[in-house]
This record gives sequence, C-alpha cells and structure tokens, in this order.
Amino acid sequence: MSIMSLRIPDEIADTLAGLAKATGRSKSYLAVDALREYLAREAWQIEQIQQALKEADAGDFASADEVRAIAEKWNANAH
Repeated sequence: MSIMSLRIPDEIADTLAGLAKATGRSKSYLAVDALREYLAREAWQIEQIQQALKEADAGDFASADEVRAIAEKWNANAH
C-alpha cells in the first residue's frame, strides 16, 4: 500500500469528517472509496471514447435510417 499526501479545501475536509463520523468509517477509507469510484468511472469513459474513435476511424457509423429509428423510439417514449 502506498501513502499519498494531498491538500484539500477546508469545506471538503469538513464534509469528509462529518461523513466519517456519521458512517463510522475512517476519513481515509471514504477518500479511497471515492477515489476508486472516480477512477473506475473515468477509465470506463476513456475506454468508451477510444472504442468510438476506433469505430469512427474504421468508418463504422450508424445509417440515417438507424438514427431515425432511435430518435423515433425516444420521441415515442417521451410522451
């Protein structure tokens, strides 16, 4: 396990301390948990963007009919 030191704004430190007290978890546990969730979300998003770029580079685009069908489906469900 690595140790990392960082500066955080007072309002975040206060919120973290309050949440730690309310949940019975340590501030360190909550910070690592939040960081883990953030990194997983960002990694997923980057992976999806890279995949979309590969598809675009390969010319793999939806046809006008496919786009129209999806738009119609969304419009029908919106009402």
